[in-house]
Amino acid sequence: MKEYERKQLLERVEREGATVGADIPETIDVQGESIDLREFVFEIKRRDTVPAGERDRVDRAKKNLRRERLQRKQLLEEGDVTRAEGEELVNAIVGIDRALNALQNLGPTDLEREEQAQEAADRKRWMSFLKQALGRDDASSRGRL
Repeated sequence: MKEYERKQLLERVEREGATVGADIPETIDVQGESIDLREFVFEIKRRDTVPAGERDRVDRAKKNLRRERLQRKQLLEEGDVTRAEGEELVNAIVGIDRALNALQNLGPTDLEREEQAQEAADRKRWMSFLKQALGRDDASSRGRL
């Protein structure tokens, strides 16, 4: 493949709207294991929230997909590939990006954890407010010792 062709393919991968209209691959080999990617993504997206048991599976899948995307992009950048192989790599990378976008945009994965985080943030704001209102914030109390 000529260098300008390689640059064109890489540009397609990095284009802002590259995933618009792209299909999630039916299956994909990730780390030597064949995964039914489309089925997995649609199975997860059908739910309103991801249960705690599935959250680890989704996080692991996203991590593996990111790793696979990087490897394929590096092969496209540096590998000795033909134009046809480059096209296949670009389609696979864009499909992985599409799957990652779908998995990233899931709703809250754990309502209980999110509620606890919200309560902790509320308590922290309340304590900060009380310290300021009572004149006991860190800056003013240091000078009183």
